[in-house]
Amino acid sequence: MTYWFRQHRYALSVALVHLRRAPGSFLFNILVVAIALALPFMGATLLDNVRPMSEQLSVDPELSIFLKQDTPRQQAEELAVLLRQAVPDKQAKIIFTEREKALETLKEKSGLADVLTTLGENPLPDSYVLKLDAFRLAESGGDVDVLAEQIRELPGVDTVQVDSAWVKRLAALLGILRLALLLLAATLGTVVVAVVFNTIRLQVLTQREEIQVSKLIGATDSFIHRPFYYTGALLGLCSGALALGAVALALRPLNAAIAEFARLYASEFQLTPLSPPLMAGLLALSAGLGLIGAVLSVQRHLARVQ
Repeated sequence: MTYWFRQHRYALSVALVHLRRAPGSFLFNILVVAIALALPFMGATLLDNVRPMSEQLSVDPELSIFLKQDTPRQQAEELAVLLRQAVPDKQAKIIFTEREKALETLKEKSGLADVLTTLGENPLPDSYVLKLDAFRLAESGGDVDVLAEQIRELPGVDTVQVDSAWVKRLAALLGILRLALLLLAATLGTVVVAVVFNTIRLQVLTQREEIQVSKLIGATDSFIHRPFYYTGALLGLCSGALALGAVALALRPLNAAIAEFARLYASEFQLTPLSPPLMAGLLALSAGLGLIGAVLSVQRHLARVQ
């Protein structure tokens, strides 16, 4: 085991010596690979910030039922019995909201208390919120759209709105974004491998005579290959670190713009950097891409040199 560690320590030191001989070329390659990695890293950061919000949103169907303005209060309260009879899911939650309470809530949350006061009369109707369980609704053979049409026919009902439809659209959109990010990451990952492949190829050609002499004195293939593997892994690792740093810096102006937008919706949403385990995973992935490029290049070009 000590001999194995000694070999790898030596290979790493040789790789660092080779990099110090041409620092400009190495830094330029780091910049190129970091640019390729920055876009999928930013996409991963955005999706990681949106994921907790999407998980908290309920995808169970909900119906908002708005009554006509001239519906008497007693008739509005008695409508709950008819709703219970119409809903296949007998454990569904039926929440009645009086128009006065709805107005007070709107004044508190919208900041338009003065404007609403000038209206004189309360413009909001009595309403119900019908919370269903998607699993039990499917078991009972019910359909939320058919149920909405049945509720519209009840006396005193003005409008029925399916509130969970936009949540399903959001979930579908996030799925498309994840797939697009995966395809983008695969494409740019190929670019990273190609850049490292070409970098190692140039190193092999530059050190052709040194490799030939090493073979003549009995150096094994693994002894010769190992420094190039470390070079590719270091290139990928440094590029990944630079890309993560660029993403972290880009979050500051983005958060400044998002804060203005979120304030309009009484929210304090901000983008946060990736967690340390995710950052470590992305760095390992970057190093792995560099290693793959180095292995492919070494296997192809060292055979020709030898």
